[in-house]
Amino acid sequence: MTSKISKALFLGLLILTTLIFPAISIAEEANISSDMAKAEQSKFMALAAGLAIGVAAFGGALAQGKAVAAGLEGIARNPSANTKIFTPMLLGLAFIESLVIYALIIAFMIKP
Repeated sequence: MTSKISKALFLGLLILTTLIFPAISIAEEANISSDMAKAEQSKFMALAAGLAIGVAAFGGALAQGKAVAAGLEGIARNPSANTKIFTPMLLGLAFIESLVIYALIIAFMIKP
């Protein structure tokens, strides 16, 4: 059941990114001459930035949940390995969170 959900989630994210990234590049390359067109581009860039951080936060939350669940399950099975499991788990959580923060920075860079 979980493999079907993860495959569907992966496919959905793949389709979403396939649609968003070309839209961003087309919006950036467009030759804008009027203020109305600039305002329209600004709307789409803000939408792209919001979707980017939304997808990154969703993926980060799923990854952190899975990492913590696996770490706590390992500690529950072998309590004496607490330090050997807990420290790498925290390091992994920090790396996952840093990827979400990078997405936030990029979302701020996308927004004009």
